[in-house]
Amino acid sequence: MSSADMLTILSATTTTLLLSVAGILLGLPIGLGMALVRWARVPLADQVVMTFVSLLRATPLVTLVLLLFFALPNAGIAVGPIAAAVVALTLNTSAFNCEIWRAALIDFPKDQLEAAQSVGMRRFTYLRRIVLPQIARSSLPALISEMSQVIKVTPVLAVVGVVEITRAAVRVGAETYEPLPPFLFALAIYLPIIYALLRFQRWLELNTEMQT
Repeated sequence: MSSADMLTILSATTTTLLLSVAGILLGLPIGLGMALVRWARVPLADQVVMTFVSLLRATPLVTLVLLLFFALPNAGIAVGPIAAAVVALTLNTSAFNCEIWRAALIDFPKDQLEAAQSVGMRRFTYLRRIVLPQIARSSLPALISEMSQVIKVTPVLAVVGVVEITRAAVRVGAETYEPLPPFLFALAIYLPIIYALLRFQRWLELNTEMQT
C-alpha cells in the first residue's frame, strides 16, 4: 500500500469524525429532552415520544439512512448523502440516549425533589442545579459507550455514497487487489479515536470526583 493510498484513507477520517461529532452533539440534547418528557409524564407527548423512540430503536441504521435518502426527495425535500447521514445518526443515537437518560432519571432519589420543594426551589432550577449534574455523572459510562458505537457504525453510511474510513479502505483494497493492508490501516485509525474517547471519559470522571 502506497503513501497515496494511506492519504486516501486518512482523508476519509475527517468525514467519519465530522459525521460522528454532529450525530453525538445533536443526539445528546435531543435524547435528554425526550427523556425529560417521559420522566415528567407529559400527557400525550409521553406516548408520542415512547412510540417514536421504540420505532427508532427497532429500525436498523442502514434502513433508516436509506429511507431518509430515498423517501424525503419523493416528499419534495432535497437531501444529500451527508445530510441524510447526519439526520440518521442523530435520530438513531438520540433514541438510545433517551433510554440512557431516562434510566438515570428513574433511579434519581425522590427525597431530593421533596427537599427542593420544601425550600421553595423552582422546578427548572431543581433540574438545572441538582438533577442534571447528577444524572450526567451516573450516565457517563453508558453515554460514552453509545458515542463510541456511533463512530463504529459510520461504515453503514457508505450505502448512500458517504466515503468514510472503511469505505475508503474498501476502495483502496479493490484498486490494489490487496484488501488486508488498507483494512489494517483503517483499524489503526479507529483504535486511537476510540481510545481518546475513553480517556475523555476518564478525565470527566476524575474532574467530577474532585468537584464532589
